[in-house]
Amino acid sequence: MSDELYEKAVAIAERAYAPYSSFHVGAAVRARDGRIFEGVNVESASYPLGICAERAAIARAVGEGCRPGDLEEIAITASPCGGCRQWLHEFQLERVIFKSSSGEVLSRTPAELLPESFEL
Repeated sequence: MSDELYEKAVAIAERAYAPYSSFHVGAAVRARDGRIFEGVNVESASYPLGICAERAAIARAVGEGCRPGDLEEIAITASPCGGCRQWLHEFQLERVIFKSSSGEVLSRTPAELLPESFEL
């Protein structure tokens, strides 16, 4: 299933809105009930207002009723940023599949990506 999920992320990346960086990122997250939610990065001329693909996919899942613990696995076409790593931890995903800067597709847990994380 992980290979299929990564391929969905690759396919959706083409729909990203990245007129400033031309860096198209796609993400696909699988819920425990089998539903898959996709997202892309969306840039803004005011850079801090953009959204990463993984946060877009998770936000879509939340809009459909998912909560922390409901999402099992996410595939992303790029390494997640620090803020997204916190989201992955907070939503209790078990596995994160992503393409590293060297081009290798890796699989890690959120704890491996964000050691010594915090919870409120």
